[in-house]
Amino acid sequence: MLLDRYSGIAPKGDLLLLRKLGERLQGKTFLHVNSTRSGGGVAEILQRMIPLILDLGITARWEVIEGDDRFFDITKKMHNALQGNPERFTEAMWSHHYEVNRHNAEHLDLGADAVLIHDPQPAPLIEFRKGGRWFWRCHIDVSNPLKEVRDALQRYCARYDAAVFSVARFAQALPISEFIIAPSIDPLSDKNREMDDSEIRAVLERLGIPADRPMILQVSRFDRFKDPIGVIQAYRMVKRYNDCILVLAGSPATDDPEGAAVLDEVTAYASDDRDIYVLLLPPFSDLDINALQRSATVIFQKSLKEGFGLTVSEAMWKGKPVIGGAVGGIPLQIVHGVTGFLVHSAEGAAFRARQFLNNPGMVKRMGEKGKDYVRKNFLITRQLRDYLSVWYREENGRKEVMEL
Repeated sequence: MLLDRYSGIAPKGDLLLLRKLGERLQGKTFLHVNSTRSGGGVAEILQRMIPLILDLGITARWEVIEGDDRFFDITKKMHNALQGNPERFTEAMWSHHYEVNRHNAEHLDLGADAVLIHDPQPAPLIEFRKGGRWFWRCHIDVSNPLKEVRDALQRYCARYDAAVFSVARFAQALPISEFIIAPSIDPLSDKNREMDDSEIRAVLERLGIPADRPMILQVSRFDRFKDPIGVIQAYRMVKRYNDCILVLAGSPATDDPEGAAVLDEVTAYASDDRDIYVLLLPPFSDLDINALQRSATVIFQKSLKEGFGLTVSEAMWKGKPVIGGAVGGIPLQIVHGVTGFLVHSAEGAAFRARQFLNNPGMVKRMGEKGKDYVRKNFLITRQLRDYLSVWYREENGRKEVMEL
């Protein structure tokens, strides 16, 4: 079984429960629906999770909704508003959101024993339900949403059987069951597998990244909520005292129409510094990201809003403590002073970066603790265990999985 490859890596209890759940759910169908097949954490997790579900004897499918530029402009504004940005919505925008989903429902096979709808883009598909258990999965930091947008979206969310959030304080006052399930990384994927020094050197040479000085790295989509400008400001403060380079690396996502504009802003802000490398990598550049994370001396995830931030767990899995913004799902991963540092400003990020650059022993100790923390809490086997547990519970009269 594919699951056997995780023996000795993932906790034994997770693998045992997964096999038990697989026995009970064998032969059933599990459908996932989101809005992009590449770019971003949701697509990345589904690419690795679908084969694991199939390996358990459950028929898994992954469908992606299609939309025009106007649809993705609306859903990006929706994403921003749910994370607290002021945005103006009209009834025509909500109507277009619904109509694009109605059109998708005419073409997609929505029949399954369990259906997991990811994020707001396909949320109206609940209107076209064809049986089975339906779950809405929110990956966004909705701790401080724009009330008007949250209320409008809840007309759909409240019709699901249950909702799933990444962090407890993201949960909403919904008249349905709510569950907390953190996202995860796959330790066997190209992005997280071990790499030898020759592989890493080859990647750096191909990308034109010098290896003769310490590297500060942030990997993320080019999104203002990831605060790439704040990262450059922090790097410039560090640079006054420690010679180093900065790498900002990210890939485009088909459902993010703002990415190109943010990339232009970042490139313009960095243009006068030859030690800043802004990399727009093609989708699925997993080995490149892996090599960069393993080469970095300091890794930032200095987000201003963050649903979870898979790059934090990715870096920690490679034995690198992370300096992250104290927002959203990042504090779930970074235990301040143990597996990294939480910061609230560019000045704070620069201060902690200098600590890492000047104290390799501390980096090693914190990195070892971070890797073990990820192994216990943020591997894909744990996330799949949680999804199947919720499905089993809802389908069996809320029977607890401990009875397995």
